[in-house]
Amino acid sequence: MKFQLTLLACALALSGCAGQAARDRLGIEDPTVLKTGVGVTQDAAAGAPTSQWLSTYAPITNGGETLTALQQQLDTLPGDKNGYFHAKAQCWINAGQQEWRARDQWGFVQEAIGQAAMMTVGLQNGTTLSAANPELRTVSTVRPDLWKIVNVIKSDPATARCPEAQQPLACAEVELIHAGHYAWTRNFAAAEKALPGIQSELQKSAEAALQCATPQKAAPEAVQTITLRADSVFRFDSGDEVGMLPGGKAQLDKVAAGLQQARGIRQLNINGYTDRLGSNAYNQKLSLQRAQTVKDYLRKHGVTMPMTVQGRGKVNPLANCTQTKRDELVKCLAPNRRVEIEFVRGQN
Repeated sequence: MKFQLTLLACALALSGCAGQAARDRLGIEDPTVLKTGVGVTQDAAAGAPTSQWLSTYAPITNGGETLTALQQQLDTLPGDKNGYFHAKAQCWINAGQQEWRARDQWGFVQEAIGQAAMMTVGLQNGTTLSAANPELRTVSTVRPDLWKIVNVIKSDPATARCPEAQQPLACAEVELIHAGHYAWTRNFAAAEKALPGIQSELQKSAEAALQCATPQKAAPEAVQTITLRADSVFRFDSGDEVGMLPGGKAQLDKVAAGLQQARGIRQLNINGYTDRLGSNAYNQKLSLQRAQTVKDYLRKHGVTMPMTVQGRGKVNPLANCTQTKRDELVKCLAPNRRVEIEFVRGQN
């Protein structure tokens, strides 16, 4: 489907009308529109108003006032104004107002009002609306090829979750119907004049749907890290709570209090580190023990968010020391003995 949308976006950018007769360019298949002169029928198939049409639209006695009232009603509705049905109701009002100002007496104004009112009331009441386009008495189908494009865009799953694609699609449908009204009244020049704008709207819709269908890279999570010097939290070579120093507990008390007030932090990653002295197995065990002790302490002091712990041993040293005397070397390596707490912000 993504490939099909790509082809449509390109085709709409390049398409144009061949130099043929206007009716052929419009792709009109309605035989009542193709006939002219003596012998043209005046029956329902040719667009004569039926009793059902009259009973539906006769109550609309002042199209201008009705359209104004509908516009006011639509403007007060909550929700996304670019959503499919809100946009389509707006475009029906626009089409109705255009023909009202042009003093159209064929009945299209009333039909536009009917469509706009149905969608506006449906949005207002929260009822389910159909995206199917109506067969109107005053409209003939033009450009079946563009209608096929409409249906492809409309059926693509990306369009349903992409308001940027819905608004131009909805208006392109109404404008195609409006062009069909011009064709029905034999105003083929006006029908053709509307086509470039319709093609532009469909191109915009196809490109937006294509953009929504393309997987977007997730925004990187914001990570803030605080570092606790192990020598200020634990006694030397200690990693359990018994071996914690009063100053270390005071530091973690502040961290716990701050986390209970913080917003937007979804997880803590607690990593323990040692210096390079001692065996790898010993350093791994000690660094993990310190990270786990910090987690347990924070949990006991009211931190409820998810926390992970990891012992990193002697990796990622912050200080590289070359002292030969052990006391001086131990002192130099102090920054490497640490516990880092990562605060991960982002969406759950």
